[in-house]
Amino acid sequence: MIVADRKPIEEIIGEIKDKKNILILGCNECVTVCEAGGKKEVGVLASALRMNFLKQGREVKIDENTLQRQCDHEYLEEIRDEIDQYDAVVSLACGVGVQFMAEKYFELPIYPGVNTCFMGATEERGVWTERCQGCGQCMLARTGGLCPVSRCAKRLFNGPCGGSTQGKCEVGKETDCIWQLIVEQLKVLGQMDNYEEISPIKDWSTDRAGGPRKVVREDLQQ
Repeated sequence: MIVADRKPIEEIIGEIKDKKNILILGCNECVTVCEAGGKKEVGVLASALRMNFLKQGREVKIDENTLQRQCDHEYLEEIRDEIDQYDAVVSLACGVGVQFMAEKYFELPIYPGVNTCFMGATEERGVWTERCQGCGQCMLARTGGLCPVSRCAKRLFNGPCGGSTQGKCEVGKETDCIWQLIVEQLKVLGQMDNYEEISPIKDWSTDRAGGPRKVVREDLQQ
């Protein structure tokens, strides 16, 4: 899932300080799972903003809504009839949802209420860790299902660097060397031949280096 983290309330207030009719718009997908932008978080942010404007002696209308997704035209259409009553939207969706909103309702300022961090997994409640960078050329079949693109600080493809010590990465004592974990996993799977085979140079054109990407499935198009 896409993992996001709440923006400081002071930053959001700074963006909307001159607005009078504001919609706080949440998303029921990834940001709900990581407890950054779902219905509950919409309510918390809206209450905090109302309190802030009340202390300033200002009357500001702050409404709340949460869509199933903000990265889908179908769900964004649900607010079509009401969007004109606002002069700003604070979106608690990921950066994709914010951009989709801004493209669809281009005459209205859309402000992000969260920082989009990475694609990751839930370790435990309140702890999410990065697992994928969407490089567009997945190599997990060769590395025991563990990703050196997202989990190696240097994105190395043929084993650990000289900074790896006792299974830990040089960037921090708490960070596992992913190549240590890959080797251990390949041993369990009986696939050490994958480790001994030199990985070819990666085609980074499928990554962000190739510019904005698009996936087209003609079999799904109408």
